[in-house]
Amino acid sequence: MISFSRHAPVREHALADELVRRIEEEHRLAREARSVSAALGRHRITRCREANAEALRALVARHGWPTSDMVGEAASTAALLILLHASHLGFQLTCRDLIAEAVADGACPAVHHAYIADHCAVELSQPQFYGTRINPRTLHPYPIRHPQTVDERRHDVGLGPLDDHLRALRGGLRQYGTRDAEPGVADQ
Repeated sequence: MISFSRHAPVREHALADELVRRIEEEHRLAREARSVSAALGRHRITRCREANAEALRALVARHGWPTSDMVGEAASTAALLILLHASHLGFQLTCRDLIAEAVADGACPAVHHAYIADHCAVELSQPQFYGTRINPRTLHPYPIRHPQTVDERRHDVGLGPLDDHLRALRGGLRQYGTRDAEPGVADQ
């Protein structure tokens, strides 16, 4: 699980707090969803994700991508999680490009680009680059471009070997006896 400390530059502290608060609310609703009807739990999470995506869209329009340099790494990671759960692929593609620029400038961790690049590739029915998207039904990665070199690319962005990640994911799901868990930014 990602820890969200609120260390951000003073000028963007409010943005950082807002992003972290939003993703913590989504996580709270996901925990609560286990104790309410499936339909009600999904509805609450969907509403939360839609509101989070709208807030992120407005933030990006005003300030650009919330980089680690701007809001701190925890809040930038929260923004990435919100983006990954957004339902508008066009917005995700725009942010993917903004994140790529931020990574090139050293303002954002490369792993953030890995997650959104893979997400967009899978959504576009293209092979992913880093193997971060796992099919929850099969617990195998969605197709990967040049799978023989995926671990090199993963290493370059700070991710461990794909086989290690898959073993940990499958072991964790066996431990909890469910396949309903949504793989997230578990490699960080």
